[in-house]
Amino acid sequence: CPQPSEANATKYERSVVTGGDKLIQLFCKKYCLGAQSMVKYVKLTLSEVNKTMLKDLGVKPYVFPMPVLMIATYCKDSKVDVMNMAWGGICDENQVALNISESHKTAQNIKERGAFTLSVADIPHLDEADFFGIASGNDMADKFERSGMHAIKSKRVDAPIIEEFPITLECKVKECQHTENGFRVVGEIVNVLADEKILDGDKVDPKKINAFVFDQFNNGYYAIGEKVGQAWDSGAKFLKK
Repeated sequence: CPQPSEANATKYERSVVTGGDKLIQLFCKKYCLGAQSMVKYVKLTLSEVNKTMLKDLGVKPYVFPMPVLMIATYCKDSKVDVMNMAWGGICDENQVALNISESHKTAQNIKERGAFTLSVADIPHLDEADFFGIASGNDMADKFERSGMHAIKSKRVDAPIIEEFPITLECKVKECQHTENGFRVVGEIVNVLADEKILDGDKVDPKKINAFVFDQFNNGYYAIGEKVGQAWDSGAKFLKK
């Protein structure tokens, strides 16, 4: 049998990363590494394995989860237009930010009307929500009509409310920003509308929204799971140390 060596230890590390316990056993048998030799020459810890498994992926927008939000606006001819957006969300207690291309029909409508609504899409209307991200209002005049969904006019802002979505933020445009990084709309939330079905008393029950999230890794949609903790409480135990 060969003597234990650093070279053999490196081979052992690779076996851990790529093959798990079975390869470890085969390697130890082949190179006559007993328990003491393994401890002495391999010095492998869980953190070292994790470091070995890290791989560079380059510059990509890899954040998860991403929201699936519906921006609804009125066109010049008062037709309803809806756009699926992931790159945006809350930016202050009473403000939202939309990071969208200025070439979108939605961007044009927002600049002309000074208002929009922002809804959370739900699983029962996943196909319609995805369609709103596939089709362009610039090319399809009857985009909203094709979805089969319904809209009513907001009483507070010059924008439509899509009746089927469970929760909607009514917003007026606070600022349209043009920067070297692109076009950004900041909207002020003037009211929130929620379907009574998703309420628990006067509060929204996240489970009842039946929302889903967007996966930027593989362009998938995923249902939101169970509650696993409480914000500003689950980590409070570390304050006592």
